[in-house]
Amino acid sequence: MGKNLTSRAEDYSKWYNELVVKADLAENSAVRGCMVIKPYGYAIWEKMQTELDRMFKETGHQNAYFPLFVPKSLFEAEEKNAEGFAKECAIVTHYRLENDPDKEGKLRVDPNAKLEEELIVRPTSEAIIWNTYKGWIQSYRDLPLLINQWANVVRWEMRTRLFLRTAEFLWQEGHTAHETRQEALDEAELMNNVYADFAENFMAIPVIKGVKTESERFAGAEETFCIEALMQDGKALQAGTSHFLGQNFAKAFDVKFTSKEGKQDYVWATSWGVSTRLMGALIMTHSDDSGLVLPPNLAPFQVVIVPIYKTDEQLESIRELAKGLMADFRNKGISVKLDDRTTHRPGAKFAEHELKGVPLRIAIGPKDMENGTVELARRDTFEKISVAVEDITGTVESLLTEMQEMLFNKALDFRNAHVTEVNDFEEFKKVLETKTGFISAHWDGTAETENKIKELTKATIRCIPMDAKEESGKCIYTGNPSNKRVLFAKAY
Repeated sequence: MGKNLTSRAEDYSKWYNELVVKADLAENSAVRGCMVIKPYGYAIWEKMQTELDRMFKETGHQNAYFPLFVPKSLFEAEEKNAEGFAKECAIVTHYRLENDPDKEGKLRVDPNAKLEEELIVRPTSEAIIWNTYKGWIQSYRDLPLLINQWANVVRWEMRTRLFLRTAEFLWQEGHTAHETRQEALDEAELMNNVYADFAENFMAIPVIKGVKTESERFAGAEETFCIEALMQDGKALQAGTSHFLGQNFAKAFDVKFTSKEGKQDYVWATSWGVSTRLMGALIMTHSDDSGLVLPPNLAPFQVVIVPIYKTDEQLESIRELAKGLMADFRNKGISVKLDDRTTHRPGAKFAEHELKGVPLRIAIGPKDMENGTVELARRDTFEKISVAVEDITGTVESLLTEMQEMLFNKALDFRNAHVTEVNDFEEFKKVLETKTGFISAHWDGTAETENKIKELTKATIRCIPMDAKEESGKCIYTGNPSNKRVLFAKAY
């Protein structure tokens, strides 16, 4: 199965699209720009959800759910946010079709069923949530309000790609309210750190934490924190964002609270989110020409057991051994699947699980039964070893930990090898075209220069790294003074 994939070197984009479909992660749907997430792909997303949800709750957040539809007047209340998403909005104007179809049997919109106020299908939920918060917040005793929702959103993208950019996608969005500016800033940075922790410890993806430039900020935010990752083709991918919204939404929706001193003030806000785009990041960071490579911490099942047999009696005896092994694995918190389908040959099963990125494969045949051993194969290195049955649980446990670390370190080494410091524009363009990756360069801080570089090279400022040191220099494009380096890259 995996052998049929286009190689990454030949056509990275085609390789990615083929892998998503052939590994049974997702497929295009009958709705333009929308995808069907298949059970195996959704199982990975569920693992992501489970871990993130735990991390959110450990930092004091609660889940709620808000409507899919936003009245247009509410959507327009915060002007910058409305302007930022206007071109991506889907709008509901009518609420039913005519009862009688036309002569060709086609249903028509009932002109008498026009909505009094048009409804926006949420591209993001700040408007409906802040309108709701107005009724929830009266006093400092109601703060902080720490809410998250798991939902879908619609952004009418023209150029779509499975997981990376679709008209409808799944995500979580946190929306919090605070007494002070500093509390809200701390919250926005905290959640960005949570995202970085998740990316590195579960996805095995090294990320750079930073802040966006003004022109790259979320519409309506005063500051946007982000984590940026680097894919194998040298392009950057924004893996998560966390926004300090100031008092913009509180003022737009008149959300005030009475302070301890008895004074009325507007609350301070944040919002933060990650989406099914993380699936794209996971695929493009680790996978190879044979298919998906999954970090053990997010694999739907970490181990697959494949019986190799000729007779029904052999299959039954292997099944009995496998059941005992599976019980031992599950007691250790290791997820395992027995692939005892009689409709597929072992070779076809090996190819399928390789394509789907199952971290470890155990093959058990009659000779293994006689010798008290099993064959263990790693997905990341393709290494095969013979392991005694009594040692298999401990071996698998240590290998899964080792594989998780090795995948992270491999991605980190690649990322570090593709961060290049440059000091002039010619060198900048050369690195961008030949080496790719992140380019660390001085920038004069103006939107004009930022836009000109983007126009000339298609590279954007991915972030100003949180750990960027003060360093006097000259902007690579204008030669004007600059006091720190920023990271440029071409990006998804």
